[in-house]
Amino acid sequence: MNGSFPTGGFGFGASNGSGNPLAGVWEAMDQLRSSFEQRSGGPRMARGDVRAAVLSLLAERPMHGYQIITEIAERSGGAWKPSAGSVYPTLQQLADEGLITAEEQGGRKTYSLSEAGVSASEDAAEKPAPWETAGGRSHGQFGALPKAGMELASATAQLARTGTPEQVADGVAVLEDARRRLYAILAEG
Repeated sequence: MNGSFPTGGFGFGASNGSGNPLAGVWEAMDQLRSSFEQRSGGPRMARGDVRAAVLSLLAERPMHGYQIITEIAERSGGAWKPSAGSVYPTLQQLADEGLITAEEQGGRKTYSLSEAGVSASEDAAEKPAPWETAGGRSHGQFGALPKAGMELASATAQLARTGTPEQVADGVAVLEDARRRLYAILAEG
């Protein structure tokens, strides 16, 4: 993304040569989506990060593998969602090292820390949790922004597809106001 939207703001009313008066909306939506995907599309984290994340989460409460994956994704604001192929081998390695135990509950293995695991998790607690620095920056306060942008893009696309001309005009006004307000927030800093 080059940092700007097509000429004419979000492209409402411009045909962009395709004959479709909303073609500019789709182009802008694709640019917005790709911008957020590039910034938050799941950086590849190191094996040690998965290990630290698992220990940190299990220090809070016992969990099964899928819970660990979804909890990391939620806490990173969607910036990091480890694969089952990285979490389950890490769980097996931690079990082999005696740091966690697995108990069958309801057809699922639920993992919890052993005494040695509690000690290891206390050592890891001195560092920031891996999901807080996924992608090279803190996601504690910034993780919600890409998600909100994607939700706005989705609502805009739906309005462009199904809205009446009056609704689309109201949507343009809302988006233009939102853009001005976002720049005003930046100007305050």
